[in-house]
Amino acid sequence: MSEPQDRRAAVTGIGVVAPNGISTDTFWKATHEGLSVLDRVTREGCERLPLKVAGEVRAFDAADTIEERFLVQTDRFTHYAMAAADFALTDARLGQADTDQSPYSIGVVTAAGSGGGEFGQRELQRLWGKGSRFVGPYQSIAWFYAASTGQVSIRRGFKGPCSVVASDEAGGLDALAHAARAVRRGTDAIVAGSTEAPLAPYSVVCQLGYEELSREGEPGRAYRPFTKDACGFVPAEGGAMLVVEAADAARERGADIRAYVAGHAATFTGASRWAESRAGLAQAIRQALAEAECAPEEVDVVFADALGVPAADRAEALAIADALGAHGTRVPVTAPKTGTGRGYCAAPVLDTAAAVLAMEHGLIPPTPNVHDVCHDLDLVTGRARVGEPRTALVLSRGLMGSNSALVLRHPSAR
Repeated sequence: MSEPQDRRAAVTGIGVVAPNGISTDTFWKATHEGLSVLDRVTREGCERLPLKVAGEVRAFDAADTIEERFLVQTDRFTHYAMAAADFALTDARLGQADTDQSPYSIGVVTAAGSGGGEFGQRELQRLWGKGSRFVGPYQSIAWFYAASTGQVSIRRGFKGPCSVVASDEAGGLDALAHAARAVRRGTDAIVAGSTEAPLAPYSVVCQLGYEELSREGEPGRAYRPFTKDACGFVPAEGGAMLVVEAADAARERGADIRAYVAGHAATFTGASRWAESRAGLAQAIRQALAEAECAPEEVDVVFADALGVPAADRAEALAIADALGAHGTRVPVTAPKTGTGRGYCAAPVLDTAAAVLAMEHGLIPPTPNVHDVCHDLDLVTGRARVGEPRTALVLSRGLMGSNSALVLRHPSAR
């Protein structure tokens, strides 16, 4: 009689292109050291706009890793996705689909909040400045939210389930959950995650309508959630891609299982209704823990959404307490994104990568630029905290009202 299949969704590869590192190792070093790389916006055309501070990816040359024929078809946000996917697949020791591995056994799922704004703006300027004959054919696809899913799958030869999640900033966690469910249903592996490139003039102008966007010009003060001086969030570029794989398939090919995606849930409470997000986020946490068969007291660390708006921060702190009970005020909480910026859909995927690394290294990274916490949270600040986290809870909320919670388990956890 054959052994039962183990279809648990395992993380076997991590790839990062972030403002604080163009690899998982450099990202983790900067993250656990609590380095802040927030700085003045330097992207061409953005210098005089009201947004002054952001997390830019500055040490990245797409041509170093991506073929020219793909570069000309795609926007910066897809360049980040293709590079991060390469890094994740290398980390997982999972290669190009070929004759030894069915191309239908691997899929791609991404999330995107802004799409290819830089590419789209350039082509529209050509349209109105020079005429329709000067608009490239790839304008029809490069701006689209699904572009990264399509280009990663085409470039790597993956023909398994492919999709894009459009569910606000929380979509990053929802994409990982979508990947985990595809794996449980029978797909061997999914390359999943999110990357963003919201720092083009058109994209920034669109974001100026968000009341929650910080206009502070001092990098060290621009993004300080859970403090009395919280004045909003700053956006960021980059993101992460993960390989989510069936545990039995990973073991069969000798891959290292770095964590399990154990539970997820999502709710919706309406755009900028931060007081109402308390109940919605708490419900998402409870349902994610239930799916993971995890008791509240088993949670060892919470990676917070950390919007940086007083009403939203208060709602999140209360939601954690509502869902975790007394443990909610004792469990370590962290928000490493205060050192890199909030990369929309990519932000919770970077938090997920950091959570996996925190469980591997026994270190809970700190929350940069935050010191005077004014909520009843055990927020990790200053320096990394040594521990043995085995269960991590990652939270995300969107400006339009989505709430999402994801539970990760260390391989040694039950």
